[in-house]
Amino acid sequence: MVETAPRAEEYDVIVAGGGPAGSTVAALVARQGYRVLLVERSAKFGFKVGESLMPATYWTFERLGVLDKMKASRFVNKQSVQFFSGRGKGTAPFYFTEFDRHESSHTWQVVRREFDQMLLDNAAEHGVEVCRGVNMVEVLFDGDPQEGGSVRGVLIAGASGARREIGCRVMVDATGQKTTLADRFGIKREEPNLRNASIYTHYRGAHRDAGIDEGATVILHTQSERSWFWYIPLPDDTVSVGVVGPIDYLVRDREGDAEAIFGEEMAICPAVAERVAGARQVMPVRAARDFSYRATRVAGNGWALVGDAFGFLDPIYSTGVFLALKSAEMAADSIGASLAVGDFSAASLGRHGERFIAGMEAMRRLIYAYYDPEFSFGRFLKAYPHLRKDLIHMLVGNIYREPVDEFLAVLGREVALPESGGGELVQEWV
Repeated sequence: MVETAPRAEEYDVIVAGGGPAGSTVAALVARQGYRVLLVERSAKFGFKVGESLMPATYWTFERLGVLDKMKASRFVNKQSVQFFSGRGKGTAPFYFTEFDRHESSHTWQVVRREFDQMLLDNAAEHGVEVCRGVNMVEVLFDGDPQEGGSVRGVLIAGASGARREIGCRVMVDATGQKTTLADRFGIKREEPNLRNASIYTHYRGAHRDAGIDEGATVILHTQSERSWFWYIPLPDDTVSVGVVGPIDYLVRDREGDAEAIFGEEMAICPAVAERVAGARQVMPVRAARDFSYRATRVAGNGWALVGDAFGFLDPIYSTGVFLALKSAEMAADSIGASLAVGDFSAASLGRHGERFIAGMEAMRRLIYAYYDPEFSFGRFLKAYPHLRKDLIHMLVGNIYREPVDEFLAVLGREVALPESGGGELVQEWV
């Protein structure tokens, strides 16, 4: 896609970032009749992890009008998740349809470059002006933003380097883990106990389970139980395989490059080694930080944060795209309501924050339970079989549709969970 320039000098909303969160918030605001510009620095999407979706993304897809496209895509159907211990013992699969037969209990394993492009194209179809190869250089304010100054526009630059100011009433930061505004304002807080890294690659011709389990996400602990592997079936007989562990264990003080470390970890996870035996590695081994973090605010005067620009949780339950879409959907409603009355205060643009973070916090607690070496979901469900339904709702992502308070309360009695917000992560709504 060639570089383009915005047609107008003033917009209701400018979105920086064309990933799932940016495309979603842009499309939903534009559908309310407002002028929206989305700038995406890449000319085309490249490889990205985050390939496994949670079923609850269905409801945002429905609202965006992309369900038919998802159903017609080549993406692999995902109907369950299964966990294996370091001893190689697997749980029974958690089938998402066990308590709800609706089609929303199915989801997909996606190729991110294709999935992200689909959502960006959908935004353009709903009236968003999309500019690729354009970088947001700076967010511009009337007055000091630390003392109540509000956004007045952005400074952008194309591939030629030429800069241009574009005005707006609301700016949405969807720049992902670049966390542009959170870093600028010093409001980003890392989760000290979830400082993980991942090392991953793709294989072709690896083992795929049969029937309903073919598209299942499989999570496998290594024998050391200091790390775990994901195993995600993708189109073209390809499987995404990655290992996750604390950065101090997985990367620091280890000899060899990422590929060597990946091989060492696979050697202590025979269940994964067996699945890829005889398969062909089709992508170089890559590494990434998976640090969990979030900002202390979802919005300020004239600006809002969505997706990874606000926060990111550990990849164990595939929450990344789901929380990105949900934060964008909620932010779009807050932005639309703010535009309707001309109130661009932090309180107005961030009115969805408390509800969104409550769901994010529920998943954060489930993550802590997984990493507790003394805790077992198998033992937990044997003691509290009536809570299986709540656990599956959480694995589906129904944290905004179904009550999970009892589940979290009982979980908190069985395992040491963090305080809400991680102590320092206190929300500042105004």
